[in-house]
Amino acid sequence: MTAVCALGLFATSAAAAPMPSAEGGEYLVAAADCYSIGQQVADEHGGTLARASESNQGGQSVCVIVVLVPAKDGQRPRRVEVVVPAD
Repeated sequence: MTAVCALGLFATSAAAAPMPSAEGGEYLVAAADCYSIGQQVADEHGGTLARASESNQGGQSVCVIVVLVPAKDGQRPRRVEVVVPAD
């Protein structure tokens, strides 16, 4: 069973091309695109990028972006989640 699960994991990750990262690991090119999209969204909202991940919704590749927007009067930052096409 473990071999079947590992094979399924490899099959799903083989669709994107891994690239080496500066830390010695690997990241996916699509994730890098979502990161740059996330930076733009964070700039538009005046916040900080908390997460940028790729997802498949309705057969379309999308980036799920989470931005933390500073609050006023000492309140907690607001969490804003934005879904944008990955293309």
